[in-house]
Parts: sequence; C-alpha cells; structure tokens
Amino acid sequence: MSSRRPWARHTAVGAVAAAALVALAVPAEAATTSATTSTTSQSASTTATAAAAKVDYATWQADCQAVMDQALPYLKTRIAATKPGEKQAIVLDIDNTALESDFGFSYPAPANKPVLNVAKYAQEHGVSLFFVTARPDIIGSATEYNLKQVGYQVSGLYVRNFIDLFKDVATYKTDKRVDIENKGYTIIANIGNSATDLSGGHAEKTFKLPDYDGQLS
Repeated sequence: MSSRRPWARHTAVGAVAAAALVALAVPAEAATTSATTSTTSQSASTTATAAAAKVDYATWQADCQAVMDQALPYLKTRIAATKPGEKQAIVLDIDNTALESDFGFSYPAPANKPVLNVAKYAQEHGVSLFFVTARPDIIGSATEYNLKQVGYQVSGLYVRNFIDLFKDVATYKTDKRVDIENKGYTIIANIGNSATDLSGGHAEKTFKLPDYDGQLS
C-alpha cells in the first residue's frame, strides 16, 4: 500500500481541492499559500486517506487490470469494425480511473496503468479520448496538463462549471456524453469506477472499475 496521500474525491471537490491543485500547477503561487489553507487541505483529505487505506494498492491494480483485460479485446474488435466516416470515441472518468487519485499525493498524478495502456491502444488507432469528471472548472487546465503529461491524448475535457454544480453527477455526466455524440462521435466505450460515471446510456459498452463500495472516489 502506498504511503502517499490522496488529493481528490467526488465528495470533496471544491475550493479546498481547487486551491491545492492550482498551487501545485503554479509553483510560484504555491510559495504564497497560507498556513490556514494548508491546514484545511490536510483536514479535507483525512477521510479520503482513511478510506484508501482499506484498499491494498496491488489488489486495486490487479482488479483494474482484470477489467481492462475485458475491455481491450472488445476495443480491438470494435475498432477493426469502424464504419466509413465513423468517428469513434472513448469516455473516461478521471479520479481512480484515468489517474491514481486516492493512492498518491503528487502532481502530475500518475496514470492508472491498466487504463492508460488500453487508452494508448485506442488513441494509436484513431479513437478520440474524452474525459468527463466531477472536478470543478477552476482546476480544468491543471487537470488537462496532468492527463497529457502521463500519456493521454485529450480530445476533450469536461469539468463542472457553476451551473453543473446544481445537477447530480450522473445527470451531468450523461449530458456531457450527449454533447460528445452531438459533435458527431460514436462512443464505443465508457470507463469509470462509479455508477454515476456509467449510468444514463449514450455509450455502446461500459466498463466498471472497482470502487470497493465507495471507498475510492
């Protein structure tokens, strides 16, 4: 189990998480972060730390790999069957799906390797990657930078703005998949670790990574 601290959870995205990530993204500003903000950030991550501590990292990686071992053969077959003029896309959640959020406190956060390997195959075969996350838009640019730094080709990133905060997460994420379809894409797979990432349709196939009954964000 890694001793690194988690930094993002669906129930804790907000001003504290935003301030922490922006500070990491802009080192010059990090030096001016107040002691009060630092203390609050540590407090906000305490619950996440306790939850992640219940999950062994090696077990989580093995469980993620098992799901991706199902996803890759499907994607190979589906990509090979691309229709003329069809624009294929995969939609991915970020925290504990594309990135290792609850198993480390670093910036850029590491990629979740089983997912990255599948994503790389897809992007190398012309499939566009779209990321739909409940993270707030204030950390959108830092999030996109993180994804690109660890190897994802980002065709689009959806983060929550002020209006989106009034929607439940499942509805918000479904709306964004509809938007991707309206851009002319066929979503051949949707990958996430929560039911709110995958419910609502608008994807040919879904792949659920483990969240261990909500222990992971």
